[in-house]
Amino acid sequence: MRHSRFWELMAEEFGGAYARSLANGQHLTALGGMTAQQALDAGEAPRAVWAALCEQMDVPVERRHGREIPPPRT
Repeated sequence: MRHSRFWELMAEEFGGAYARSLANGQHLTALGGMTAQQALDAGEAPRAVWAALCEQMDVPVERRHGREIPPPRT
């Protein structure tokens, strides 16, 4: 996942303004307490940051790949 896709998913799920606020204010347990922005700045993969954020914010599994993209089959 590219950084641009991360930010698209953030805006799609949380809204543009809240996405930036959330990325800078929500400390993610799965990433050692870093915020999403801190994790990205530290070189964490955007996909890992997105997954941690989705898990912590209880984003439904069916929306974790975007609202128009169905989840992969298992």
